[in-house]
Amino acid sequence: MRRGQGLQFLILPAVACAAVFYVLGIVWQNRVLQQVIDRLTADSRIAEVMVTGVRVNARTQKALTTIKFLEYDTRLNPLAPKYFTFSANIIQFQSMVIRFDDFYIKKGHPLKGKSAYLFMKAYALTDEGAEVFDINKINQIPSGYKVQSAKNSFEERLWQKFWRYALEPKEAQKVGIKNAQIEAPGTKFIQGMLYTIRIEHDGGMRIDAQPLPQILKGEKIE
Repeated sequence: MRRGQGLQFLILPAVACAAVFYVLGIVWQNRVLQQVIDRLTADSRIAEVMVTGVRVNARTQKALTTIKFLEYDTRLNPLAPKYFTFSANIIQFQSMVIRFDDFYIKKGHPLKGKSAYLFMKAYALTDEGAEVFDINKINQIPSGYKVQSAKNSFEERLWQKFWRYALEPKEAQKVGIKNAQIEAPGTKFIQGMLYTIRIEHDGGMRIDAQPLPQILKGEKIE
């Protein structure tokens, strides 16, 4: 065997291996990039709303709209539904939305991998003023987060710290919070539609609407 041929037998497999590793590296980078994009553009369902009834107030002759508000916890388990009645059908949901640094979202952090939220109020603005219903209050333990086995004093201190982080920018920066603000997504609510409130993992809330499933049409909703 000539010396040049021996070198070829050594060099060609090495080049082939390098090419394979290069291709695998590109594939891996593309997968990571896609995961980052997916996390930054993903969203989650956090509540559903539907109109359960419309009636006319005999005294004012104004239509009263009753909605069913069904919130989901972080594991997508439904909480106890709430019913609110307004004399208008353009309804908003005041919410605290907490955005974490993109670093945590890209990494898929188990606690900071998507925006956090707390519903605070449901309200409608009318000519006479605002009609407001409380969902959660500042400095209190929000719905869906109460731990039955926890001691009250410890749990209260925990949530006091949470609200301090959420409402004080200097404290927020210490734990990787990019931004915390009050948002109030709203829309016109009518019968026959299902409204889904979603939170974007790197952003705020939005409300999507679609017709109710056929199986629910004509049924009395309780």
